[in-house]
Amino acid sequence: MPALRKATGDAILKFEPLILHVQCRQLPDAQILHSVAIDSGFRNSGITVGKRGKTMLAIRSTHGLEVPLSHKGKLMVTEEYIDFLLQIANQKMEENKKRIERFYNCLQHALEKETITNSYPKKKIKDKNNSSYTRKKKRNPEAAHGKCITEENDEDCENDDDPGISITIFPKDY
Repeated sequence: MPALRKATGDAILKFEPLILHVQCRQLPDAQILHSVAIDSGFRNSGITVGKRGKTMLAIRSTHGLEVPLSHKGKLMVTEEYIDFLLQIANQKMEENKKRIERFYNCLQHALEKETITNSYPKKKIKDKNNSSYTRKKKRNPEAAHGKCITEENDEDCENDDDPGISITIFPKDY
């Protein structure tokens, strides 16, 4: 509050959730990551394929916060309102942390499934001309990597819009 009272310009309280951009080698890889991101609470995520085939995945959420507090040095809100905003911002920070943790756990789970799926031998199929060829099992990101529910996030998955949900990709001692 003392620093805010001394401000001569505009002051804004701002919280921005995780934004992660990933360049993927193949579209199916981006689709798996996209499914994991959506299931983890990053509802504003999307895939972009460029003209030259570059596949980018953007992992984003919509639970940001930006509130003006002062204008040209004049405090526009009460101290009580600032305390209220800080509580909301801290809840959003915790929610962001939980979503990141859920994303990390679900990604590990999806990658383990992908490793297991790719380790099975390919099926030999006879075509109409009686020649043999090898067919890979088709990927279905929704079915193969649907909602990742673990003991840690089972309760969180029940109410994805609850501001108390969070995720962390950093080790505990980071």
